[in-house]
Amino acid sequence: MESGTSPPPAKILKEGWLQKRGEHITNWRPRYFVLKDDGQFLGFKKPPASEADYGEPLNNFTVKNCQIIEACRPRPFTFFIRGLQMTTVIERTFHVNNEEERTSWVRTIEEVKKKLEVDEMDAEESDKPLYEMFRKRGTKQHRSGKAKITFENFEFLKVLGKGTFGKVILCREKATNHLYAIKILKKEVIIKKDEVDHTMTEKRVLQKTKHPFLLTLKYSFTTVDRLCLVTEYVNGGELYFHLKRERCFSEDRTRFYGAEIISAIAYLHTNSIIYRDLKLENLLLDKDGHIKIADFGLCKEDIQWGRTTQTFCGTPEYLAPEVLNDNDYGRQVDWWGVGVVMYEMISGRLPFYNTDQQTMFELIIMEEVRFPGRISSNARDLLSGLLIKDPFQRLGGGPEDAKEIMNHVFFASINWTDLEQKKIIPPFKPQVMSETDTRYFDSEFTGESVELTPPDEGGGHLGEHDAIPELSEDQNNPLFSQFSYQGPGSVMTTASLHSGNSLSLLSE
Repeated sequence: MESGTSPPPAKILKEGWLQKRGEHITNWRPRYFVLKDDGQFLGFKKPPASEADYGEPLNNFTVKNCQIIEACRPRPFTFFIRGLQMTTVIERTFHVNNEEERTSWVRTIEEVKKKLEVDEMDAEESDKPLYEMFRKRGTKQHRSGKAKITFENFEFLKVLGKGTFGKVILCREKATNHLYAIKILKKEVIIKKDEVDHTMTEKRVLQKTKHPFLLTLKYSFTTVDRLCLVTEYVNGGELYFHLKRERCFSEDRTRFYGAEIISAIAYLHTNSIIYRDLKLENLLLDKDGHIKIADFGLCKEDIQWGRTTQTFCGTPEYLAPEVLNDNDYGRQVDWWGVGVVMYEMISGRLPFYNTDQQTMFELIIMEEVRFPGRISSNARDLLSGLLIKDPFQRLGGGPEDAKEIMNHVFFASINWTDLEQKKIIPPFKPQVMSETDTRYFDSEFTGESVELTPPDEGGGHLGEHDAIPELSEDQNNPLFSQFSYQGPGSVMTTASLHSGNSLSLLSE
């Protein structure tokens, strides 16, 4: 295919109504499914009326490399589609009204699956240019005219955390001596696990938001095989760590943290962003004890009052009832999340929990929240309002959004202007001895050496005297062409670039 040309749009091979069994609440729901020749198997609440309606399906599967099983249970004319989603084997259950219908669907899915297998074999050789693409050297000049940020601009100090996609490392900017946390993600893993959209969303949200209780982005850049997000370094630890150690917080401490979280979420909503992943692990404390919300990969942009989205995402214990019910949902999901984390702080446990996930989901949807006896009536009233099942009856669920919550009697003592200006002294200050103190990070990670496997086939680790080839954001890297960014106040000019040795890192 010539450079610059787009592949032809996927062709619809079959469409129609199916009964789909819920993965979380196991009832049957009618869905209008569309099967395309590229393997996409998309489910909608109603038939798409225009091309734009295909943009955000309720169900988004692929039949590539899937296994199809016909069965007569749990209902007649059932078929299962089993396949790999990321690293997990998933199974989806469907049924139709008669044998003829089932045969037609199964046969068409099998045909698409076989065609994709043939195409994959033919394309084996074409994978090499993609890998080679990531190996090309780029220039060190950013499109803005500023010098391009590279690993050479930083001294790497300690590993702070690691996961599937990469690592987070404490680093010092050589030109300023400022400390930052650098999150380094493997492009190959991001692409394979279909996390490109989430990664780009995280970068965009970090870049365009500025609030005292949200993590701040300083730089983002790419290398041969990595994506790098350089953010402010927050070393007070996760709220999860502190709550686990103290079992529960006082109402005053809960009020303070809750107010800072609400202030940050209100700011996101004002900018048409919903967060969708509130949990204690994403709530950090800075060195003074103020909240910093981190991890913006599940954010959804362009959601104003009245607009909704459909994607099933989040952390199971914190999912709102409307998400579990497969309903369209809006910014009210964030106020449910605020209710859950504040309930955890004040009581030391989740409002709805069971070791069996299916039972837990049923509790979230059906069970009314219960409170320990020691919780005040004002706190009960606030949390009951935030944990109302109906999103439109929920506190904060109307067009006034956060103002409804801020005006609640539980927050009567909070001066919201002083809060945002950090004039209110936090109830707890982390006991950090220096700016490089990592006592609130897992010693399993902080004790590791700061190195990573280079992209070369030869293996081994990248040491402090090995240079890292860079890749500029150009036409050779279309998936991440908008990734690089330099924040305001950047001192990175061509003159300030150090010729020192670079050190490479990780995956999250």
